[in-house]
Amino acid sequence: MDSPQKIGHAHGALFTKVYEEIKAGIISGRFKAGDRLYEERLAEEFGVSRNPIREAFRLLSSEGLVEVINRRGVYVRFLDPRQSREIVEIRAVLEGHNARLAARRGDPELLDRAQGVLDEGTRALAAGRPEALAGLNEQFHGLLSEAGDNELLQELLALLRLRSALLFAKADPTIQRESWDEHADILKAIIDGAEEHAGDLATEHVLRAGRRAETLTGVDRVDAPEEAPK
Repeated sequence: MDSPQKIGHAHGALFTKVYEEIKAGIISGRFKAGDRLYEERLAEEFGVSRNPIREAFRLLSSEGLVEVINRRGVYVRFLDPRQSREIVEIRAVLEGHNARLAARRGDPELLDRAQGVLDEGTRALAAGRPEALAGLNEQFHGLLSEAGDNELLQELLALLRLRSALLFAKADPTIQRESWDEHADILKAIIDGAEEHAGDLATEHVLRAGRRAETLTGVDRVDAPEEAPK
């Protein structure tokens, strides 16, 4: 018979896998805003009982990615125009500030890893594999966040990036290519140590993504904040 410790470890690993799979489905756009997530279907798909699915739903709800509605079920969260605007405005400011910090600190190991992710995304686009970009995008921004070397800022950006996944478009190849080109410009400015330029590019990158989402969803226009932290 398995020990309680072994059972607990196995359960935790199972829950983590289920949570990561559902989260990845939301980030990639497989599960879209407003979609209902059926507990029994996901349990069958992942070959698990319903308990890990329920636990994953609770964590995703705490992160703002899903809504649990009594007697109706669990739905991928739908952002109204005000919520969308607030996420974009705040994330734009913080991404800009983080890019300035990353350029100032210039961690060669992290920036080299970010370049590797950027190159992998470029190859994926050239090979007609845009579906690979969702995970690579998350890795790229995560590495830039680490390069900023501010733990509180990293936590805030991680949460905002999750929320942004509900808003930003992923399917249009032209949009994906433009966004990836913007990543290259941001990283170059950071590697060059051009703090202000890197910050401006990172801020505009998020605002532009918000405007693209506005075009596709009708969200009210998001303009640049008057002043970002220096």
